[in-house]
Amino acid sequence: MSSVYAPLANDRFLRALRRQPVEQTPVWIMRQAGRYLPEYRATRARAGSFMKLCQTPELACEVTLQPLARFPLDAAILFSDILTVPDAMGLTLSFVEGEGPRLANPLRTRADIDKLSVPDIGSSLRYVTDAVRLIRRELNGRVPLIGFTGSPWTLACYMVEGSGSEHFALAKSLLWDDPASAHRLLDVLARSVTAYLQAQIDAGAQALMIFDTWGGALGVGHYREFSLRYIAQIADALVRGEGEARVPLIVFSKGCGHSLEQQADIGADGIGLDWTTALADARNRIGARVALQGNVDPVVLYASDAAVRAEGKRAVHEFGRHPGHIFNLGHGIHPGINPERLGALIDAVHSESRSLFSSRTL
Repeated sequence: MSSVYAPLANDRFLRALRRQPVEQTPVWIMRQAGRYLPEYRATRARAGSFMKLCQTPELACEVTLQPLARFPLDAAILFSDILTVPDAMGLTLSFVEGEGPRLANPLRTRADIDKLSVPDIGSSLRYVTDAVRLIRRELNGRVPLIGFTGSPWTLACYMVEGSGSEHFALAKSLLWDDPASAHRLLDVLARSVTAYLQAQIDAGAQALMIFDTWGGALGVGHYREFSLRYIAQIADALVRGEGEARVPLIVFSKGCGHSLEQQADIGADGIGLDWTTALADARNRIGARVALQGNVDPVVLYASDAAVRAEGKRAVHEFGRHPGHIFNLGHGIHPGINPERLGALIDAVHSESRSLFSSRTL
């Protein structure tokens, strides 16, 4: 599908995922289109609801492009929500101001799980693929577009609990009390997510990301059995092309630095790191098998301009001159930060890495 769109003017992000040399470290930020931007808040108010914002391709395109108008970012990421998949599976998603997402029909019995099936992506989630096509056209080759999904385990957490949770007691209890039903749920989610990501590729997504936000809620054994196993199933099933045309996949399991070696073996092109795992340590452990993305603590953006710049420079030097680093925060940007701080961070990473790479002995 990508041949119908303009060629890329800036492919640093994709080259870094292929572990090829770049002239400066590429930067994008998780939740870069979001509430910290006044222009996003204005569009959200005009939409009337978060769901309307997600389900209107023109509005999703508008907010996807907003951070690129402010900052020299090296990638755009589709504006959507990970819970669009459970919504398409019949759980009925809504957002309550100040309370977060709610699913009206949570899974509370084995029969609830047994009734689930892979949704028809072309009808139930067409608004997402329509948004991907529109964003690609509007980007006009400026930077690559990242498509995304939640991991099966992370989606299952919300589907069983019905909302966010401090401990995910219902979801985690399912793993101990009825592992067969847990595996049934995670398998149908893995197949649904695969179909969803494949549709995003077909619509024009140039890279993919799986957010395993709640992987770190699990112990090591449960993480590998009930989360990473199903991410690996998705990575294996996706048809992503070959060579330079291959659509790369990034996997981000927050709080799961204990299993970097296992993450690097599932067929992903990049592994996301949070701030509890040092870039240098991660690279020493898994070498150059995959690119690494991360990993500055987003809370630093509440600090001074000098501190923000110092953190960006530290990350650049910690990873060093090796190919295969994509700069990002270790989680999503907070809604209360000053956008100017993000600008300072991006500038520090770009300028410091440009200086470092230009001094490289070839």
